Amino acid sequence: MAATKVLLDSGPLVGFLIETDQHHRWSVEVWNSLYDPLWTCEAVLSEAIFLLQSVKVSISPLLELFERGLVKIDFAASPQRPDLWRLLRKYEDQPMSLADACLVRMAELHERCQLFTTDKDFLVYRRKSRGIIPLLAPF
Repeated sequence: MAATKVLLDSGPLVGFLIETDQHHRWSVEVWNSLYDPLWTCEAVLSEAIFLLQSVKVSISPLLELFERGLVKIDFAASPQRPDLWRLLRKYEDQPMSLADACLVRMAELHERCQLFTTDKDFLVYRRKSRGIIPLLAPF
């Protein structure tokens, strides 16, 4: 039986790194219960860098998670562009970020996965049109 792949969103990634984040304690508890690595995409990394820099927090600990292989990038947007555009159009009323679309597409590509997120929009998003995305979430 294939292992469950944990897909990482920017919310728990930033929550893990910022002690004052509302989801810090929860993110640390969940993170410590998971097996490495966690999988994400470049759009999530970009969001996380922006969020950390916007509150004047060093990005070095974030980059170290990737350098140490605790978080790995497992998605190239360019070959998935038609599917990403489909998702962005479908959920433009949410609004869906590119990072969200990449994570939904990753969930479509990996049947056995869970999405580690703090974003309630993932309660609405569906993979393969109707499939619920299994979540690791504080709600």
